[in-house]
Amino acid sequence: MQHALDDVLSVGQSAGGKVQVTINGNQQTLGVSIQDDMLTDRVRLEGAVKDACNDAHRKIQKDMAATMKDLGGLEALKNLGL
Repeated sequence: MQHALDDVLSVGQSAGGKVQVTINGNQQTLGVSIQDDMLTDRVRLEGAVKDACNDAHRKIQKDMAATMKDLGGLEALKNLGL
């Protein structure tokens, strides 16, 4: 199941797409992209990174729920004895 979640990717964005954070279904951060013009204001950049992370996590939770359902959901876990 963890391997299936590795394949689920989400890209969170903020500041009009100038900051992007990519995470997988295991909620590991895979990448961060920041456009150069965001580097001039540290406070703005910090907020944009936080917002992009939160956006990615919201999206991945939705995607993970759909993936878990496709894999059999809680019933699959019961069959494994978990």
